[in-house]
Amino acid sequence: MTHADAVQVLDAWTPADAAQEGLRRDYLAHLAAHQDGLYKSCLPAHVTASALVVDPSAGRVLLTLHPKVGLWLQMGGHCEPADATLGAAALREATEESGIAGLVLLAADGTAGGRPAPVQLDRHEVHCTGKDRPANTHLDVQYLALAPAGARELISEESLDLRWFGWDELPELTDDSVRRLVGLARGLVG
Repeated sequence: MTHADAVQVLDAWTPADAAQEGLRRDYLAHLAAHQDGLYKSCLPAHVTASALVVDPSAGRVLLTLHPKVGLWLQMGGHCEPADATLGAAALREATEESGIAGLVLLAADGTAGGRPAPVQLDRHEVHCTGKDRPANTHLDVQYLALAPAGARELISEESLDLRWFGWDELPELTDDSVRRLVGLARGLVG
């Protein structure tokens, strides 16, 4: 993935509110200051990509119980040099962590198959470099991944558990970012 692609994705994205616009500007400033800003090696912050896997036909979302964080989250992780775009990184992570083939990212126009567009941004602190290292910040670019009707998940080694939840049945151990993301997904495809 090129640095320019990530900048282009963020430049083209239209945030829903002032808070998201502030994050978008912060992400762009980070990328302007760090040519390696997409990768885990960039500290104290780096861009990550994630996708909420949604089965619109069943009104459900797939969440993973993250082993390091202990919360139910969307699939996602670090960008890799082989990822063609931020969307490709999010789709790779969602496919690897869900075990579901045939996921398709939602495009800016709300359809599947067009140029994928982020749904929201979320900045959070993590210890992805190890507990003995200081916390760093993930600048997460979040997408929606549409699952084929009746998709069946396959748990990976990156998760303690993997489960489908109805729109209104999210587990207690989620954070506000996941709840906002699920609300956005429901509004777009539910």
